[in-house]
Amino acid sequence: QEQLVESGGGLVQAGGSLRLSCVASGRTFSRYNMGWFRQAPGKEREFVAVISWNGGNTLYTDSVKGRFTISRDNAKNTVYLQMNSLKFEDTAVYYCAAGSNWHTAPRLYDYWGQGTQVTVSS
Repeated sequence: QEQLVESGGGLVQAGGSLRLSCVASGRTFSRYNMGWFRQAPGKEREFVAVISWNGGNTLYTDSVKGRFTISRDNAKNTVYLQMNSLKFEDTAVYYCAAGSNWHTAPRLYDYWGQGTQVTVSS
C-alpha cells in the first residue's frame, strides 16, 4: 500500500514556475505508473500527466504540453511535476496518484495524495 504526500504548491504570478513533489511511503513505488491530476473549484478532477513505472514513457494533456514536465526518481520514491509558464487557468488543487494501469481516468488509479494548492495570479 502506498501513502502519497504532495508538496511544492503555492501562489505564483502568471508566467512563473513551480515544482511539485510527491513522496510515496510504500515499498512498491517503482511498480506503479504515477499520475498528476488537478481539480479547480466547481470542476471535475482532470488528468494532467502520467509517467510509467520506469520513467520511460510520459503522457500530457494538451493544455500543458511544452510547459509541464513529469519525472520520477525511484530511488527517492518521488515523482515531480515541473510547471513553467504558468497561466491563470492552471489554478487548482494538484493531486498525485499511483496506478497499475496506464490511463488518464482518475477512477483507475489506486492511491491518492491529499493535494497541494496551486494559485496563479493574473
